[in-house]
Amino acid sequence: MWKRALDRSGVREPRLRQDYTEQRTAVRRFAAAEYAAARILLPAELLPHVVAAVAFMHDTEDRIDRGTPEDRTAALAEWDGLVRKALADGDSDLPVLRCLARTAACHPDLRGHVDEFLRGCEREVAWRTIADEEELRQYVREYSLPALMLTACLLSPEDASQRTAFAEGCHLLIRAMQRIDFLEDLSEDVRAGRHGVCADAVARHGADLTRPDPALGRLVEEQADRAAADLTAATPIPTFVTPAYRPFVRALVGVQRLRLDAVRRAGPSLATRPSGPSAPAAALLLLREYARRIRDQDLSG
Repeated sequence: MWKRALDRSGVREPRLRQDYTEQRTAVRRFAAAEYAAARILLPAELLPHVVAAVAFMHDTEDRIDRGTPEDRTAALAEWDGLVRKALADGDSDLPVLRCLARTAACHPDLRGHVDEFLRGCEREVAWRTIADEEELRQYVREYSLPALMLTACLLSPEDASQRTAFAEGCHLLIRAMQRIDFLEDLSEDVRAGRHGVCADAVARHGADLTRPDPALGRLVEEQADRAAADLTAATPIPTFVTPAYRPFVRALVGVQRLRLDAVRRAGPSLATRPSGPSAPAAALLLLREYARRIRDQDLSG
């Protein structure tokens, strides 16, 4: 199937086919569930470009998430130059950037989102704590949303009004996803000295993020409720994209609900261990969307 996906996406040069295959291997390693969803739910011709975008995002985050703040700032500056050169030249010494350049040539809107993402990385490198809801919203607008749009722009509708509605839905979705991320990884983030739960909410509940007690339980429930509200508001997103993309987008939203359910079940235990969605429930969700996709194809054919 992968060779067919490369053929349909127009990637025929041997070196580029190998480059995309390397990125596929990397994405399968660090985002196995997401790759499985894309592989079975998206049209084959889009899969290599989704892989390229996800691989680029992960490579960027990995490069700027190590060392001291000064190290991270320097790494971002160097990477920014390499990325912009690759997009300008259409080539690079790095496979991940060769794939990005080809995907950007096939999907020109991606270039603007890469630029926004790189600018947003400056906030990602700089932040230490998130004071309140307004600061969280700013973080999502400046960094999380551009990161999501690297992939989401590949699914964006052509109609201008639909594109606007789709982008607004993506904003709500990623705000929920980011809040869930911060809850899921709370114990690890606290140990690393940089957590994303709003400081004013922590103070309001009198919570100690290292103690699995009722105060932390109330904080988690409050944050989960806020994420749930954004997920509910984001529910119409699948209706804005072409029918071929709807199973994947529905699955993406559905997995966030599973993640949120897991966070609620974990409650105050998030102080000591991370959470994640039920693997059987996630697999069932993907299978259900796959069956729906096949049924819809049969009906339209």
